[in-house]
Amino acid sequence: MMRTSITKLARPARPLSRMFSTTARAMSAGDTGAPPKTGGPGDAFQRRERAQEDYAIRQREKEKLKELKKKIQEQQAHLQRLSDHIDDITRDQGGEQN
Repeated sequence: MMRTSITKLARPARPLSRMFSTTARAMSAGDTGAPPKTGGPGDAFQRRERAQEDYAIRQREKEKLKELKKKIQEQQAHLQRLSDHIDDITRDQGGEQN
């Protein structure tokens, strides 16, 4: 009996809870537990949000392109009117024979 009590005292005591311990994930408010947007694919919410942002950006770019095309057409029409006006003036002055 004396021998068993001495060997038990010589061994370091290991609590059983330590053998089965796990680390708790620390999450902040609103954290979904997925990788950040910068690298990984993320979770479904992040993919949906990214898709909506990309769609909104594409829509704004489409609108800008429409406006630019409209301005180009207006400028071309203006240049054509100026060219016609120049032709009319030169014909009336009797310069070039057309």
